[in-house]
Amino acid sequence: MATMKDVANFAKVSTSTVSHVINNDRYVSPAVREKVELAIKQLDYTPSAIARSLKSNKTFTIGMVVTTSNNPFFSEVVQGVERCCYRLGYNLILCHTEGDHQRMLTNIEHLLQKRVDGLLTMCTETQPIPQQIFTKYPKLAIVMVDWASFSDHCDMIKDNSLYGATLATNYLIEQNYKRIACITGPLNNTQSQLRLKGFRNALQAANITILDGYEVQGDFHFSSGVVAMQQLLDLPIPPQAVFCFNDAMAIGAYQTLYRNGFEVGKDIAIIGYDDIEIAQYMTPSLTTIHQPKEELGQLAVETLLNRIQNPQESRQILTLIPTLIKRFSA
Repeated sequence: MATMKDVANFAKVSTSTVSHVINNDRYVSPAVREKVELAIKQLDYTPSAIARSLKSNKTFTIGMVVTTSNNPFFSEVVQGVERCCYRLGYNLILCHTEGDHQRMLTNIEHLLQKRVDGLLTMCTETQPIPQQIFTKYPKLAIVMVDWASFSDHCDMIKDNSLYGATLATNYLIEQNYKRIACITGPLNNTQSQLRLKGFRNALQAANITILDGYEVQGDFHFSSGVVAMQQLLDLPIPPQAVFCFNDAMAIGAYQTLYRNGFEVGKDIAIIGYDDIEIAQYMTPSLTTIHQPKEELGQLAVETLLNRIQNPQESRQILTLIPTLIKRFSA
């Protein structure tokens, strides 16, 4: 395998000149640059990532820890992260926690042992990243994505769930529905709490009473939407409209309504949250609250790189504004 020294000898230049051409960090005359680039091509030379990281103290690698979920929201955000990393010349190492706290800690340790330049986290909130991680790696740049921060060490990017839920509920009210129910996420989850608050506030402002049994807890997975919707149908007075706190549960609710002979949008209105890609292809297409997932992923990477380059800057909390997408389910 060719080395930098081999390239330098072939091009009849110094190894430092070869380095400047590869890293593009100093002026090299066009004639000399052409000789070096020809030597690199002739010798099939590939720069050593390890040597590069040792010299620059950067690996140009970002670690990301994500809760494994069958909710496509996660994969769509990760896609935004990957695209941004590629565009900016960074590699991404992705780890799933499977909802396991110890696995989350192990994944973080493995990523840090691989000397990632920074860390993105998008996990559940039942157990936070422990303080010892921040103590052990005090200079580590971390950005939490769509996850309430438990530490002042981290930048955070989040969805304005209170506003989004108010938007969704007000839309159902504007459609003249009076019996409006909701399927929440886990109530120890900050985003779920905020969506529930927005739901209640909007109904209270419209002087609409929330009937007993009209708030059913799910877990943001498809299957919980199936179960929760059946609970609502089994009530003495079923709702006219249901606000599902994410699209995955809304799709589960579709399944239950179909099994019970109801037509979504005609017999019972459904509105979701996230605007995952499949929402537009449901029958009928799902009215939902759009989260800018591609932008969320891109902003996460850009915020992390800014933190790496400017470690002394004040902590940032960035909030993305959701929008209503009107389709045919409500």
